[in-house]
Amino acid sequence: MAVELAAGAKAPPFKLPHDGGSSVSLADFKGRKLVLYFYPKADTPGCTRESIDFSKLRAQFNKAETDILGISADPVKAQDAFKKKHKLTVGLLSDETHRMLEAYGVWGEKSMYGKTFMGIFRTTFLLDRDGRIARIWPKVKVDGHAEEVLSAAKSL
Repeated sequence: MAVELAAGAKAPPFKLPHDGGSSVSLADFKGRKLVLYFYPKADTPGCTRESIDFSKLRAQFNKAETDILGISADPVKAQDAFKKKHKLTVGLLSDETHRMLEAYGVWGEKSMYGKTFMGIFRTTFLLDRDGRIARIWPKVKVDGHAEEVLSAAKSL
């Protein structure tokens, strides 16, 4: 059963492997705003466009004192290759255990072409400086999404 998080709730804590081999936790971003964008699979068309869009806007997110992390269930090695291939400038986290994905309610049953499978729902969370969820974008449509998130981050 999927977790239902809402704006105003405390963001679930996490500690995950980061591209490049280090690890990162929610506590590392204390006092800063944070975008968590969950994507189904590295190096697929929609996920690539979304990651490139966030990377292109990274300097503007930095000016808005907002960090960006992309999260999928891909192993770190795949995240590293994805980041290098597309020259991404955002951090990518690997959640092969699905613990964070489940805590944020983005892991569940999906269907495509009549087949059902478990996967990630493309979802974005914007966290405020106190680690609370300021906004959630479920069922993200990639086009224009990064710009919309940036606008929301600037207004926090």
